[in-house]
Amino acid sequence: MEAPVRVLALRPRIETLESGERVQVSTQAGREEFRVMFSRELQRGTSVTSRRPTGEFPGWAQGSWMITRRRDTGAGTQIRIFLRSDQNTHIQFSPLGADRSQLDVVLYGGYIARGIPIAVPFERLYVLPINDVIRLVEDKFPMRYFEPVAANYTDTRRFIENVRPLLRGLRFADDGALDENNNYVLIETGQRQNARTAGLNCSGFLKWLIDGMIRPVTGERLTIPPLKAPFHPRGSTFTENFEEPRDIFFGLDWNRNLASIANIALRTPAHGTLNEFEVRSERFSSILVNQNRTFVINSYPGFLNEAGYGVEGLHPLLYTLAIDEPFNFYLAALNREFHNPANPRGTPRLRQYFHVSALIPYFDENGEFRIVVFESAAETTFTGFLNRQRNNYVNLVRVPVVPRFDP
Repeated sequence: MEAPVRVLALRPRIETLESGERVQVSTQAGREEFRVMFSRELQRGTSVTSRRPTGEFPGWAQGSWMITRRRDTGAGTQIRIFLRSDQNTHIQFSPLGADRSQLDVVLYGGYIARGIPIAVPFERLYVLPINDVIRLVEDKFPMRYFEPVAANYTDTRRFIENVRPLLRGLRFADDGALDENNNYVLIETGQRQNARTAGLNCSGFLKWLIDGMIRPVTGERLTIPPLKAPFHPRGSTFTENFEEPRDIFFGLDWNRNLASIANIALRTPAHGTLNEFEVRSERFSSILVNQNRTFVINSYPGFLNEAGYGVEGLHPLLYTLAIDEPFNFYLAALNREFHNPANPRGTPRLRQYFHVSALIPYFDENGEFRIVVFESAAETTFTGFLNRQRNNYVNLVRVPVVPRFDP
């Protein structure tokens, strides 16, 4: 409530709470607004009893919050609170008239809840305990997204640890895969690869991954021809003429077949249907995107038939899936519209699946959210994946996690 000019003149300081925890109080000035930040000291450890202070005050440690105020009038415009130590997850409040406020829940840029009205004046929120506020909207507040249980991802972490060492023995090769007899062959023809250059392409690598999961159960590796067959009707009479020359649905069919077989082998036959294993719903309809260095809120259309999801919403989608489905990972089929008038194979403009990969969202022992990307016989970073696939679409299918892996 202090006058803006006096607040901005204050130097950063550290306060100690009654609990013994420390908070750094500081300001951040903008052209029209400024922030007052109450940054808790970051704690590290795998459990409540083992957590120890780090001496760091990043601004997003659990319990940190900040208020944004106008420089001219001093009026508050937003309160942002971090309910867990993750800079990409927070809740925020803004005024809604003179006697009400509204609440947003933001997870990795996805608005899981937006504009939930609260019958509390904005300035009352300055001192009202956050648990009291949440109780006012308890039926609408998705608390589970702030309370991941690290133990639920033990099998996922073990699966990742079992796959990683084996990647060193693989290499990339166009059109390459291992057949049911563990021979390196070409996916298109089934012919043996040259032993000196033999390897796996992105599709062959996903087959290797699924083989390693189901072979300990079934005793067999998958044969290649059935994986190329359409799993479910897709396309139209118009696209039929272009399926063979342009291979427009290859990645979609391949992933759906792999997911169906894996779900049948590792779960039940009922889980092998498209309605069961294809991801078709999401928890958000708006996302925060960076447009010319300015963050704006855009609508997000969600699942589109035979395209999947816009990659710009993949991060919040995988976060919510990790919470809601802690025992799954996902095969991704990337696609976009292709058109090249100079090449007869490139016309007309058609959506084409051009790459597949495995995306494994999970929480580590410290409760930190991570996404492992396995693709094309290697592990890559999720940031690199997003940069490469910018403006593309991704179809996701579920695969159950199993800790044992033996390809």
